[in-house]
Amino acid sequence: MFRLTVRDHIMIAHSFKGEVFGPAQKLHGATFVVDLEVQRQALDQDGLITDIGRMSELLKTILAPLNYRNLDELPEFAGRNSSTEMLAYEIAQRAKAAILEGALGGDSAEALTGVKVTLLESHIAWASYETALRGA
Repeated sequence: MFRLTVRDHIMIAHSFKGEVFGPAQKLHGATFVVDLEVQRQALDQDGLITDIGRMSELLKTILAPLNYRNLDELPEFAGRNSSTEMLAYEIAQRAKAAILEGALGGDSAEALTGVKVTLLESHIAWASYETALRGA
């Protein structure tokens, strides 16, 4: 299995509901390093998994509506705690949809098999979500 990863970051504000979150129940900021990884069984005719430039642009496009935003104010997060885990899931779902719609061009929508998003909350804590592009 071949894997390719690109990296970007976002700066957000949010708060959590529930005593388990302690002081994070109050509005606070976070900066996440975001890794987007795609998988493919075999390289294409050019010896690539997919175009790195297009993949970097895709990640930037996905992150733009979240960057410098208070996630508590966005309708898609209403009633949900925007935990690192949940945010990794949300970004992965957006990447999956964009890839299947052809955002990476070429044969990527057909040849890529999976997507993984990792959010690094700090140098000691991160969360990931991985999903197949097709099927279960």
